[in-house]
Amino acid sequence: MTDDEIRKACEKAGYQILSSERVYENPWTAVREDKIIHPGGKKGLYGVVERGTFAVIMPLHADGRVTLVQQFRYPVGKRLWEFPMGTWETRPDADATELALGELREETGLRAGELIHAGTLYQGAGYSNQMGHVFLARNLVRGDAEREETEADMRTRDIPLAEFDRMIADGEMTCMVTLAAYAQIRGRGLL
Repeated sequence: MTDDEIRKACEKAGYQILSSERVYENPWTAVREDKIIHPGGKKGLYGVVERGTFAVIMPLHADGRVTLVQQFRYPVGKRLWEFPMGTWETRPDADATELALGELREETGLRAGELIHAGTLYQGAGYSNQMGHVFLARNLVRGDAEREETEADMRTRDIPLAEFDRMIADGEMTCMVTLAAYAQIRGRGLL
């Protein structure tokens, strides 16, 4: 949805938007502050984190292994295992399939012969407008990764799907986007 469509949907839901101001911006993230009146009449303030559309990709090999990436996530101070994912700040209007293929190649070196769009999701709809596209990648060919400088610490690992399920059950898989993408792919019967 465009910003105008979102605004109209909020107004249709009974929210009155008194003012809207961008209070912070960098190349990756912006924060907008909206002064509103809730449908029940109470005045309020809504901080909205604005981020570009992302793609998250589950790379599934013919032998049933899945490729994960691990990187240090600064906001939580931990290295997390995740599906490859990302956004292109310099090309916010990039096609979702092109973005997914590019992020997969960039982070893992994998090229997908088949890419299946499994759906969309919102990373944090309570505070952010960021939407992502979920893909299942198959018919994979390994090549060299093309990581950005900020991804220099990234590691990759191929594991059996059963090991991935164990990581979920044991609480080792804590990336919300990875978990949600996996649920969408499984729920749609793609595995």
